[in-house]
Amino acid sequence: MSQNPSELYYAKTHEWVRCEEDGTVTVGITEHAQDALGDVVFVETPEVGDTIAAGDQAGVVESVKAASDIYAPIGGEVTATNEALEDAPEVVNSDAFNDGWFFKMQPDDLGELEALMSADDYAAFCDEED
Repeated sequence: MSQNPSELYYAKTHEWVRCEEDGTVTVGITEHAQDALGDVVFVETPEVGDTIAAGDQAGVVESVKAASDIYAPIGGEVTATNEALEDAPEVVNSDAFNDGWFFKMQPDDLGELEALMSADDYAAFCDEED
């Protein structure tokens, strides 16, 4: 199993959230998710300016094996998307926790992070799921 960065928060739907210094959050999918998907061939992200509630669909990731919805782990307004994924979606496979991020948000309520899992809790969750 891959190593999950301890500074991130994790959703049961396999997205991660990183808090940034400017008060925004960055969202991507975990290495566990991209491993399960296989080679990523397409990523659809939300539009900048979209307001998304926690748990709502925020995009789609497609691989050679399957298509999977991406969900917003917390609610907020989308402030940026990773445009590099349009031309190079495979970055999600090679660097899921850094260059493979999907979108950034201005969160409505950082308290929603408390409903997410720590790295250790997420690892245990994945072990149970496998």
